[in-house]
Amino acid sequence: MSSNILRKAYNKRPSSIISRYQSISKLFLSSSNPQIQSTDFYSSIDKPQHHASKFEFLSKNASGVSLASNKRLNFSCGCSLNNTRLLFSTQAAVQPSTADGLTVDAIVANQWTILDESESDWKSHASAIAQSIRLIKKRLQWEKLKVRLEMLSFQLEKPDLWDDPVHAGKISREHGSLMGKMKLVNGLEQELIEHIDMIKLAREEEDHDLESESVKALLKMRQSVKEKELEALLAGEHDSCSCYIEVQAGAGGTESMDWAGMVMQMYKMWAERRGYGVTVVDEMRGEIAGIKRATIKVDGEYAYGYAKAEVGAHRLVRISPFDAAKRRHTSFAAVAVTPILGDGSHHVQINESDLRIERYRSGGAGGQHANVTDSAVRITHIPTGITAACQNERSQHQNKASAMAVLQSRLDQREMARQAQMNSQYTQSLTDNSWGNQIRSYVLHPYRMVKDLRTNFEVSDTDSVLEGEIDDFILSFLTDSMDKENE
Repeated sequence: MSSNILRKAYNKRPSSIISRYQSISKLFLSSSNPQIQSTDFYSSIDKPQHHASKFEFLSKNASGVSLASNKRLNFSCGCSLNNTRLLFSTQAAVQPSTADGLTVDAIVANQWTILDESESDWKSHASAIAQSIRLIKKRLQWEKLKVRLEMLSFQLEKPDLWDDPVHAGKISREHGSLMGKMKLVNGLEQELIEHIDMIKLAREEEDHDLESESVKALLKMRQSVKEKELEALLAGEHDSCSCYIEVQAGAGGTESMDWAGMVMQMYKMWAERRGYGVTVVDEMRGEIAGIKRATIKVDGEYAYGYAKAEVGAHRLVRISPFDAAKRRHTSFAAVAVTPILGDGSHHVQINESDLRIERYRSGGAGGQHANVTDSAVRITHIPTGITAACQNERSQHQNKASAMAVLQSRLDQREMARQAQMNSQYTQSLTDNSWGNQIRSYVLHPYRMVKDLRTNFEVSDTDSVLEGEIDDFILSFLTDSMDKENE
């Protein structure tokens, strides 16, 4: 960046970018190092060595975020809880603005035309970013988020909070999560305003290189903020967790078992495409083809947030490869998804006396010891009748530990649904495995189409869907669900 332009902007402090951060920078300096007087930093223009170093830093900062802005963020992380509440309440109430008073809401209200990203139009980029920020706020339910954050901050100040460590940990985690979301949105607004200010300064000084560089930075931000839109869809309490995905064949014998195997393979390929770890926890093979049921563990950030969109019955229509008469068959497979909660987040305490543990020989090809010892384990929670099994590990102890983890997740899911006064998604999805309860249809004959019956989103490339390209269906459902919640 041009040091001359930045120095001139600094000299025009009432209307410059840097002047907006003067008071908060003084506060940061005085709080972080009492020996340093804030007047030594900004009080005089007679200390060019200090100003030059700050301009040099800004010149090297390609993202366009100023030094003072970074210090403001550092200050907010290091101050007391009371100051943090005050700082973020103020930030949420007062939007940042450009030197001439332009805010993100004003950009949206101006309705600047949004052109293709290839067009080098800064107003187009700014308008697209402002619209994205507005959408993120809507998906995060911004006003409710601010109220909830204030409530949590108040609870964290109570001296007896940690008398109940489990409850305190839950409050602390939720507070940290909401604080992170608020920081994210405030940071996006601030970055957009700074880019616009730089472009206007560059035009005022006729510095075409600086203007071009700032427009490119704005374009980069426009592209990256789209990812934040997606993350805002996954704002649920457990959306960031890993998960278990279970697929169970419906009525229809070999045809349905084969279809259940295809659905499970689809999810394995989807998870691998997203870079998630996939582990087979339990699998009961069909006599001829496919599976009767199977459970996989999907490890990765937001695995549950995405996979929860797949809960329900999946219907297949095709010419059966197992029918000598080549007739058309309809098959069903049910999918259930449960989150894997972290330590200390479990909703149900399992008592050993409530468990019935059965040991049996694992099926499948196995290894040296897999089929000659009773290494497979099935655990039944007697009060609820919920079961979990694992036969994938070589030792009985490992299988028992894996089965217990699955059982814990299913009981947690059941308890969460009960607390919300809803039917358990897990139970419902595996029992309503028939006509009228399907969420998606996969038609391979007489035409080819995959259609989500909840959103009406459809594609004709059935092969790509069965190979794991289901993100469009997931995003369509999540967006539709979020829009309905915000109505």
